[in-house]
Amino acid sequence: MEISRIHIVGGDAQAGTYVLRIRLKENTTLQFGRFKKGKLISLPAGDYTYVGSALSEKGSTSLARRLVRHATRSGDKPPHIIREDMINRFAECGLGPRDPLPKSGKTLFWNIDFLLNLQVAEIVSILAIRSPERLEHPIAVLLERDTETQIIEKGLGANDAPRNTHILRANADEAWWASFADRIQENFSNQTSTIN
Repeated sequence: MEISRIHIVGGDAQAGTYVLRIRLKENTTLQFGRFKKGKLISLPAGDYTYVGSALSEKGSTSLARRLVRHATRSGDKPPHIIREDMINRFAECGLGPRDPLPKSGKTLFWNIDFLLNLQVAEIVSILAIRSPERLEHPIAVLLERDTETQIIEKGLGANDAPRNTHILRANADEAWWASFADRIQENFSNQTSTIN
């Protein structure tokens, strides 16, 4: 059975929280912008998870636009392979505008942008939670406490939540990833309902 690469749960909100599964194809050392004064951070090849949110009902901070932005690289670099599927899937379920592509290219801003801009990094799958509730923090805590994840650098990817870490290494097997959306729904059932 093939695991869905794009899993969408929740109501009909245009805002929400999301979790990316990112595969880094080779060992890398990276500066995440100005994070920790430009410290070089070693990233072993493997899977990573990133928790983010886009809590506006429209514009660049709506859920669909934010996710499509993540799947876009800067300059003339090719987008992530999943981007076209995301755009089609979002159109099917009424998430976002007809054309959710960034209007003026992509400028690297958030910590995650620097990882996603690498051509050796690919978004493998996404979980999008359509809800105006602020779920980023509790989902990040849930992931931080999971025995299958590892903090590579405290605070990474969590500029808005300095006590959290939102970019984590995931040493998990396919069964863990396959059950991930179900675990999120179990933990946050009052804010989400299945639509996918």
